[in-house]
Formats: sequence, structure tokens, C-alpha cells
Amino acid sequence: MSLNKQTIYVALQNITKNMTDDTLVNLQEEYNKTQIQEVLDELKQELVGLQPVKTRIKEIAALLLIDRLRNNLGLVSGSPGLHMSFTGSPGTGKTTVAMKMADILNRLDYIRKGHLMTVTRDDLVGQYIGHTAPKTKEVLKQAMGGVLFIDEAYYLYKPDNERDYGAEAIEILLQVMENQRDDLVVIFAGYKDRMEKFYESNPGLSSRVTNHVDFPDYTAEELLAIAKLMLEEQQYRFAPDADEVLLEYAERRMKQPHFANARSIRNAIDRARMRQANRIFISGDKILTKNDLVTIKAEDILKSRLFSE
Repeated sequence: MSLNKQTIYVALQNITKNMTDDTLVNLQEEYNKTQIQEVLDELKQELVGLQPVKTRIKEIAALLLIDRLRNNLGLVSGSPGLHMSFTGSPGTGKTTVAMKMADILNRLDYIRKGHLMTVTRDDLVGQYIGHTAPKTKEVLKQAMGGVLFIDEAYYLYKPDNERDYGAEAIEILLQVMENQRDDLVVIFAGYKDRMEKFYESNPGLSSRVTNHVDFPDYTAEELLAIAKLMLEEQQYRFAPDADEVLLEYAERRMKQPHFANARSIRNAIDRARMRQANRIFISGDKILTKNDLVTIKAEDILKSRLFSE
């Protein structure tokens, strides 16, 4: 026989009546059981910088853990708001952190599955009358039990276009965020200034988003560290003189249009690998060493158009 939430609530209340303020609760045992420290450690190891973000995620995890302990004792408290807003420039780790957040929520039993579904306006909004509702509902169906990550969410709302159907998608999202908040967490993401205007134009949405996390841009030194991690993952490494060149490249690229933080550095690494391969190919060397194949030299980066300007 299955028990509904009301039955469980009444049973917990009866148990709570027999407890005193000195009733012991083993926080460490509950912490170890959920294994959320493993996820927090992954955040620390896998992401360079972003200390304010890591601190905020840890604070949210702490709130949810304590709320779980309170529920175990039958203590009454409002359900913590789980819908979130991630703001910042492209390439600052928002999607990666969202994946870790989904894992934390799943380990703490706030969502059933713990998967992350990433979508944009095109996945939610139709081009014709009657197309938007089915598209949005299908996305929500697939996201249930996990986290729905809506990138560049402000594109959902186009007040200047009377024939735009984004408002319909927002209305459906609002209903589900309220009525099925125990089975779905929504994270809205995008540039900070545009997201603020988006929330101002949609007060009903803003009131349902309680956790705001701002992702700062990386420094040039952090981008160099990220580049080294990317190379290590692909079993490459920089030559001793390449570090300084990549650092200068990052400083110049940060001042250029369409800079996308770690994403721009990944593109630079891909281009450097191509130049390295071409350099080796046209060198005429018949016999190569492992060092030849794994080393990215300064010249492989210097050939970027940024250094010819």
C-alpha cells in the first residue's frame, strides 16, 4: 500500500511530538549518505576560478541538506525555492555548474532523475498559432524529474512583436514551475543585463526564481590555466615559451568582439593543434618522437591573426 504525502506528514508530526529540543541528529552521517561533497569537490577540481559561484552552490547545498534533516524530524518549513537564474558571459561555466547542481539535487532527493536538459527559444516557441504549446509541453515532459536549463532565456520574450508566441511558452512554464515544482527545477541563463530586463518584464517569473548566481568573466591567468587543462585532457602540452604567448593571446582576445571566455580559448587551442599538425607535416621529418606529437609551440599560437594586427 502506498502512502500519500499527507499521511507521511501526519505520521512525522506524531513522531515530532515525542521529541525534545535535545533530540540528536547526525549531520555528518546524513552528509556522507548523500555524497554531495563528491560533487562539490568535482566543481573545485574541474572549474578554474569562479570562487563566488562555488561558494553560492555550496550555500544552496547546505540549505537543502539542513532542510532535508528538518523534514526527517517532521519539522514544518516552507519548501525551499529551487528555480534558479545563472547570469554571465558565454563560456563561463554555466552549463557545467548546472549539471553539478542537478547531481546535487538528485542526491538530496529533491529531483527524481538528476538529468539536465538544455534548450533555447527554438526548442520551446513555435512559428505559427498552435505550435508553441505542444513544443513547450513536450520539452517539459522530457525534463520532468530533472533540471531544465533555458539558455539565453530573454529571447523568449519579444514585446515589440505582437505575433510572437514566446509569451505563451512563458505562461506554460510559469504554471509548471508552480504546480510541479517538486518534480522539476528550471534554470534561466544569459547575460546579466538582459536577464534583469527579462525579469522586470515578467514579474510572475521573477517571483518564482529565488536563487541568483552570477558568473564572472575569467582573468587572462585563469584562461591560461584553463588552456593547460584542455591540453592535458587531450594529451598535449605547451612548450616552455608557449605559456607567455598564450597569456598575451588571451589578453588581446578579451578586448575583441564576441569574446566567449573558455569557449574562445578552446577554439584557440583547436587552431593551435591544426597549426602544429601542419608544421610537422611540411617539415619533411620522416621520424618523429612522442614529444613532437604532444608539444604545442609558441609559433603555433603566434600565427593567430591577433598577432598580425
